[in-house]
Amino acid sequence: MLAFYQLLLSLYPAGYRDEYQQEMLSVLVQLNEESSQQGWPARFLLAARETAGLLRGALQEHFYAFTGFDPLVAFPNRRIPMRSEFRFPKTTVTLMALILVAIIVAIEKAKAISESIPPSSTPVGPIRPEYVGVVPAFLIALGSACVMGLIGWAILFALGRSGIHRLSSVQPDANQTKPSTLGLK
Repeated sequence: MLAFYQLLLSLYPAGYRDEYQQEMLSVLVQLNEESSQQGWPARFLLAARETAGLLRGALQEHFYAFTGFDPLVAFPNRRIPMRSEFRFPKTTVTLMALILVAIIVAIEKAKAISESIPPSSTPVGPIRPEYVGVVPAFLIALGSACVMGLIGWAILFALGRSGIHRLSSVQPDANQTKPSTLGLK
């Protein structure tokens, strides 16, 4: 069965095969060992499912290598393709755990603060509907975004007028004189 799986894996593009063949073979061998204890129907179903999956995966990877378009984006299924661009750095898990701990600590501190403040006895009156509206808030947000965009444009326009973009083409070594022309030998 291992030789059959190696044959199916040889259908994948060379770069993909070089990166993932050993990992895929180890998973397939492990699945094959687990199904061998369950009898021949389980082995047959596993072989049929994995054969279909490997053939479909090889076709998708060749399509991706040829077009650069991932068919799983347009036609998603339950499986996630093994590509290195989908991997996270190992420090991501640690960072996410630290963020979770910080959020839990912040929630606990907020609870402690809210319990330490005595409740106020002044009731809050009803909010009148004429002061509440989505449209004024949206207009304020839109206006402030336009003002920020105008300020950004003005800064870029001023930098363009000042000639700062020409600094990237300056070659400081081009105009230097040689020591021999200065009378130094």
